[in-house]
Amino acid sequence: MTHSEMAWEFAGLFHELKIEEINEVLAKNVPMEMLEFFESYGKDVASAEGVVGDTAKRLPNLLLLGYLLRVLEERLLPEEPGGAAS
Repeated sequence: MTHSEMAWEFAGLFHELKIEEINEVLAKNVPMEMLEFFESYGKDVASAEGVVGDTAKRLPNLLLLGYLLRVLEERLLPEEPGGAAS
């Protein structure tokens, strides 16, 4: 499976989850400090880049989804020679 295929599968699966299930995924895979970091960093980036409204509110979630996708990649994709995931 390629990175792109994995991202599309992840997005489709995540879209189907109920709020309780999303919270369970977060609780099992993301430390509270990381959640706090994404919230703070997202606000800082939005402010620095002039992003406002709903887009600014969604930025921490986008960062979090990227993090979850990376965690999934590290768990599922085989390592290439030299230590980097494919």
